Amino acid sequence: MPSQPAPGDPLSYPAHAFPNVAIDVFTAREWELLVRLPGRVIVAATQAGSPGRTVRDGLAGLEAMAAGRAFDSDLVRAVVAAVYTERLPSGTDRPRRDLLDDCRDALRVLGDRADPADSAAYRQWLQSIAARVCTGGRGPAVGQLGPGDRRFLADLGHALGMV
Repeated sequence: MPSQPAPGDPLSYPAHAFPNVAIDVFTAREWELLVRLPGRVIVAATQAGSPGRTVRDGLAGLEAMAAGRAFDSDLVRAVVAAVYTERLPSGTDRPRRDLLDDCRDALRVLGDRADPADSAAYRQWLQSIAARVCTGGRGPAVGQLGPGDRRFLADLGHALGMV
């Protein structure tokens, strides 16, 4: 009898669902990293700026995460699908420094294993999720970002190789 893939194993996702992205090139640990980062970015962004973050700000991040379903990147769409179907145990809150280290790890993994266009789309998607939380979904024209938000977005951008 063939063995079944473990939960979180990239091979546990049906290959026909994402025919143009080879998610099996990622190890289970790498795939888990890619799948968990969007949620961790939302949490970190809600804590980054002004202490008056609201539920609306977090919801803006969730909307930005879900918007990945419409991206022109099979990798991003596969990650979004995995986010909504994954049955991973919830992680503990980790400091922002760990998030930035994990973003650098994701940058390395994507550079080693992903198509450059998919890598760029994934990184831009994470940055857009954070920006949506920091602006409460209103966009930067509504008001200036505070220094904490600007610092967080800059640090995230550096960790993701965006700047």
